[in-house]
Amino acid sequence: MSKATFELYEDEAGQYRWRLEHDNGNIIADSGEGYASKQKAREGIESVKTNAADADVEELD
Repeated sequence: MSKATFELYEDEAGQYRWRLEHDNGNIIADSGEGYASKQKAREGIESVKTNAADADVEELD
């Protein structure tokens, strides 16, 4: 079974970011912004876990 892992890290500007990495090394998603604290970045991760589980797919042509 495939697996993905959230990685929480500090960028060069001292902001906290997250990325979701598949076990094959591909980045599936990222925070798209830096957070001032590690806690806020963790909250961003939890928001994705909670709100995206049943997200609709919209096809744009």
